[in-house]
Amino acid sequence: MATSRQAEAASPWRAPILLAVLVVLFVLEGTMRNALFSGSWNTSLAILNMGLISAIMALGVNMQWGYAGLFNSGVVGFLALGGLAPVLISVAPVQGAWSAGGLRVLAALVVGLGTLGLAAIVWRRLPKRSRVLGLLAVLIVGFVAYRWLFDPAVNAIEANQSAQFGNLGGLGLPVLLSWPVGAAFAAAAAWGVGKVALGLRSDYLAIATLGIGEIIVAVLKNEEWLARGVKNVTGIPRPVPYEINLQRDPAFIERAESWGMSVAELSGIWVKLCYAGLFIVVLLLLILLAELSLKSPWGRMMRAIRDNEVAAEAMGKDVTGRHLQIFVIGCAVIGLAGAMMITQDGLMAPTQYNPLRYTFLIWVMVIVGGSGNNWGAALGAILIWFLWIKVEVWGPQLIGFLTLPLPDGSLKQHLLDSSAHMRFIAMGLILLLVLRFSPRGLVPEK
Repeated sequence: MATSRQAEAASPWRAPILLAVLVVLFVLEGTMRNALFSGSWNTSLAILNMGLISAIMALGVNMQWGYAGLFNSGVVGFLALGGLAPVLISVAPVQGAWSAGGLRVLAALVVGLGTLGLAAIVWRRLPKRSRVLGLLAVLIVGFVAYRWLFDPAVNAIEANQSAQFGNLGGLGLPVLLSWPVGAAFAAAAAWGVGKVALGLRSDYLAIATLGIGEIIVAVLKNEEWLARGVKNVTGIPRPVPYEINLQRDPAFIERAESWGMSVAELSGIWVKLCYAGLFIVVLLLLILLAELSLKSPWGRMMRAIRDNEVAAEAMGKDVTGRHLQIFVIGCAVIGLAGAMMITQDGLMAPTQYNPLRYTFLIWVMVIVGGSGNNWGAALGAILIWFLWIKVEVWGPQLIGFLTLPLPDGSLKQHLLDSSAHMRFIAMGLILLLVLRFSPRGLVPEK
């Protein structure tokens, strides 16, 4: 009992201690040049920025799992949908694309959605004897009409300046506007998935979200009219200055000389600091809103449903409706992170959406940081991302040191060649250690 009370008394200090550890790690990465750290502030800030985006992803997953116990195994798909928003909102329109088939594509999408809505109405309204035939008739006619509109339009769009574009392009609007749009894209998809899958058992929900995530990524890879598929979209606008413009600014050149730094190095640091400022503001705002909601009657109801669905339903709570709410909100946060990531990279490449990186690793971040604790999920995400990047460097060094006593031969060479996989072993080891010694995470839920 005394040990338990001491742990509870010490728990408020876990988050500040973990934050202090992270600050030390990033300072060492930026200042010390040795076998363990690069000694480059550009590298340190690059890791930090992606860590902040990962923290937002982890926050979305934590809302679903930590608040409601929903297992979303399709994180990568909702992230990819969010990443589509900067392409459709901020990239300049492709000349001739809309006249070639843009309006016809929109008409096809309207027909497709109308077919699904009409099918649902037919299923509910018709008597049981004619329900199946009516449903099949609606679906067949709708599918034929959809393909009649869609296929010629897509072929015309992809044939328009196919070498350089072959897609619709965007609206040319400010890139920051694409961040909430990315959240809306993911939320809309989550609503559709949730209406179908949230009435199922938790294992079926995991399977459904896994499949939906892979379907979304496959669509982005193959539908070139939308975002060029695997040909990628480059030159996505930024909300921060470009390095080349800073390097041509006389005042910036003078500042770099006065600080004893090269213009190229300072411009890279300045741009990354601008990104870090934006990402930190968004992350802190999301944590503030999440904490306020968690401490509200709605948050207490969500945790009650998570802990005992049967009891909550007996008290008159709409369990499925509340699950749908939190599923949509969590996916919206994930979509927001996807839009932010594409904005930072300036590149939309569907092949980069790897479930190992954007689903498994995000779950590791939430579990290690502390499921149900917003600060724990965010700090755990930054820590895991730092280790994920650095173990790629530390792993080969460790294997090289351990194999020094071995004679030259196939075994030693095999170990050295396999050292690149150390990051996977390291993540598994970290997860096992945390689950063994701190099962509720480094910063557990109160």
